[in-house]
Amino acid sequence: MTKKLEITLVRSVIGRPQDQRDTVKALGLRKIRHSVVHDDTPAIRGMVNKVSHLVTVKEV
Repeated sequence: MTKKLEITLVRSVIGRPQDQRDTVKALGLRKIRHSVVHDDTPAIRGMVNKVSHLVTVKEV
């Protein structure tokens, strides 16, 4: 069974560089406190690492 990550947006993307905004959008996050569940893959980990100051991550 693959691990899952629950990713929650906790800070706003207002005033952030466009690449960080695009990364948050690609993760499927729209509003603050919005959560999504993704498989734990290297690609998702890299995206989370790029915007780690804007999101929280929990293993599910």
